Amino acid sequence: MVSRSYSNLLDLASGEFPSSSFTRMTRQIPRIMTVAGIISDIDDDRSESVCSDISSSSVQHDRLIIVANQLPIKAHRKTDGSRGYTFSWDENSLLLQLKDGLGDEDIDVIYVGCLKEEIHPNEQDEVSQTLLETFKCVPTFLPPELFTRFYHGFCKQHLWPLFHYMLPLSPDLGGRFNRSLWQAYVSVNKIFADRIMEVINPEDDFVWIHDYHLMVLPTFLRKRFNRVKLGFFLHSPFPSSEIYKTLPVRDELLRALLNSDLIGFHTFDYARHFLSCCSRLLGISYESKRGYISLEYYGRTVTIKILPVGIHMNQLQSVLNLPETESKVSELVNQFQNQGKTMLLGVDDLDIFKGISLKLLAMEQLLIQHPEWQGKVVLVQIANPARGTGKDVKEVKTESYSTVKRINDTFGRPGYDPVILIDEPLKFSERVAYYVAAECCLVTAVRDGMNLIPYEYVISRQGNERLDKVLGLAPSAPKKSMLVVSEFIGCSPSLSGAIRVNPWNIDAVADAMDCALELSEPEKQLRHEKHYKYVSSHDVGYWAHSFFQDLERTCKDHVRRRCWGIGFGLSFRVVALDLNFRKLSMEHIVSAYKRTTTRAILLDYDGTLMPQSSIDKSPSSKTIEMLNTLCRDKNNMVFVVSAKSRDTLAEWFADCDKLGLAAEHGCFLRLKRDDEWETCVQIEECSWKQNARPVMSLYTETTDGSTIEDKETAMVWSYEDADPDFGSCQAKELLDHLESVLANEPVTVKRGQSCVEVKPQGVSKGLVVKRLLTTMHDRAMVPDFVLCIGDDRSDEDMFEVITSSVASGELISPKAEVFACTVGNKPSKAKYYLDDTVEIGRLMQGLASVSEQSVNVFAFE
Repeated sequence: MVSRSYSNLLDLASGEFPSSSFTRMTRQIPRIMTVAGIISDIDDDRSESVCSDISSSSVQHDRLIIVANQLPIKAHRKTDGSRGYTFSWDENSLLLQLKDGLGDEDIDVIYVGCLKEEIHPNEQDEVSQTLLETFKCVPTFLPPELFTRFYHGFCKQHLWPLFHYMLPLSPDLGGRFNRSLWQAYVSVNKIFADRIMEVINPEDDFVWIHDYHLMVLPTFLRKRFNRVKLGFFLHSPFPSSEIYKTLPVRDELLRALLNSDLIGFHTFDYARHFLSCCSRLLGISYESKRGYISLEYYGRTVTIKILPVGIHMNQLQSVLNLPETESKVSELVNQFQNQGKTMLLGVDDLDIFKGISLKLLAMEQLLIQHPEWQGKVVLVQIANPARGTGKDVKEVKTESYSTVKRINDTFGRPGYDPVILIDEPLKFSERVAYYVAAECCLVTAVRDGMNLIPYEYVISRQGNERLDKVLGLAPSAPKKSMLVVSEFIGCSPSLSGAIRVNPWNIDAVADAMDCALELSEPEKQLRHEKHYKYVSSHDVGYWAHSFFQDLERTCKDHVRRRCWGIGFGLSFRVVALDLNFRKLSMEHIVSAYKRTTTRAILLDYDGTLMPQSSIDKSPSSKTIEMLNTLCRDKNNMVFVVSAKSRDTLAEWFADCDKLGLAAEHGCFLRLKRDDEWETCVQIEECSWKQNARPVMSLYTETTDGSTIEDKETAMVWSYEDADPDFGSCQAKELLDHLESVLANEPVTVKRGQSCVEVKPQGVSKGLVVKRLLTTMHDRAMVPDFVLCIGDDRSDEDMFEVITSSVASGELISPKAEVFACTVGNKPSKAKYYLDDTVEIGRLMQGLASVSEQSVNVFAFE
């Protein structure tokens, strides 16, 4: 049996899973044929992190591996006395229905997941082979005790409540975080990864993971195959950052999701919350480009997909055509319509988030506030069995029954019960019959990921000719339907004709129910027509096709990038670089440094020599010593290029007599300490500051944590210490405001890293590079080594000048060793990168050591 707990999750997450009877019992499942007559297989050596370039093999079809907690399979033990099981497709499973959008002729689909039935270990081999050969399904077998801790433990006690905005403020509210349940969750995700390994062709296959049960699975797959084409769709809500960040394993789950290529959400709200968590917890910002939202994660582009899932139109329409559906509709018409009663319908799982009790209270309030509906309106509440178990389910059931009894005792009469509670499983055809007969459908969930009940209701109300006849409608009569839906469910934004309500406001829900009943027939028909047009065109096939299309688009550049893995355990991630963009090697640059005799070194300050997060921005004694060592080398000309004022730089670097300084992005420059400051561009009087200062002051007052820095020739509004989302929003507004106010002034307004800056036109750090290279050229010192390091947009000007100078061969020798290096792996005009200021400090100390040795040798000679 799988080990019950793991004290070291890093070992577990890195793939060092202990051997067990489970893994020994499961024999290798043969690969599905990808080329006629050839079975794809992968050597065990390939299971490690793949760093080399991979070329795709020729295949007949794309292949998609769909992974979810449960397979779309029904399993029943044979009843004829023989051993074994009979299997059939679960036609109600979303995983099976989504195949309609993929096209059987174009894409081969394999399913990986658990069976609802527990299979004895002695029968698991046979069941695996049968499901693979007959259904292309790969079952994942979990020991019962492990499954309980995984599903009923971590998934249902921690993730599910938290994602539905329920904080564990007390042991009764979802339960406190349990580390052993988290370990079980990671263990199960690792078992799923092992099963996928048995059938995947990593060069060609796509993998689509579904829902919160398998949120760390992307990390296991990405570790084994760096270029795996991986999509993830979350079917539950994603909570706001204030709720999510209470989860002790918040970073692990976020980083695991970011190991996907495409992450899907039902609504923009859910996606916005996820992006906000990435920004606030991991410091990763997103951008929207040509209609697509994406994040850059260590050089990989992670795309965000926002599209609500739809229903299976063909299945629902086939059920509408069944004789038993027609028969049940006829029965309901006789029970309600022919008795002068109007049916309101609720269909919900019996759990704490579906708001059944709130709906019942609203019904009670409707009958109190509008006594004219007494005896005429009936609420039929279908309560499906809860998917989880526990005390809360029992409480919901008890409260629902007591409320129904009170309402019926108060307002009921012979032959009339205002509320009918159906607390037993119904056939799908029976449920559809209730949809057809209901005048209005009520969904008052307090939080729900999607909820397809309103969609099913709309399509059912469209009906067909036979059902129209049963309902007493003319063949060409326009259809009608009414929806009262909670604001807190995923389908609400797509149903613009529904009456949206706050389910906690009982009076408002009661008024909405009355409005739905009183609305004119033409209005009901128009709303139905609008909903039907959307729901029928955005079915599950459309959703699946759109998601897979975006997954293909997102993954198309995989083969054109160099990839390798970094980090341990659940912190593992893949660095992906353009073939021409690589990390700067210490050995490479030190070797070039030793070979060359005329060197130009240009260093940005904030974010390069000094971390952006530092409160004290002045250089350390170690930095001063390193710069002085470099400057003492007669072969070097060293410049620090900063946005700071010249007075600040002069004070900070007073001990560096041979260091060149460039202040305010190159507006002022001096080659060494005893030289006078030069002005690189013509500076007009700064009368524009009189107009800019009040505007910046206004945004400073309204943005807590923001500051203004007034320089000689520039002004900077910084929001480093403000809320990142609000600060970014305010910066955008300030940029527009300043561009409008200063339109006729000789200045430019630019957005930088956590700041907005106004500076004279023509000023850029590129001027510093030109000035330094020109000075060296005039002194017959054409550099054969150039090192330029910077971290933000303003430094791109330096990289651009260096690139053009190399191409022209005027100021830099064509054979020169040139190292244009940015900080962090991001799009840049530089050809090299280093991860952070720590690595830059290590690099510069290394170069300083080389210079110190050469200076000492020279002094000795």
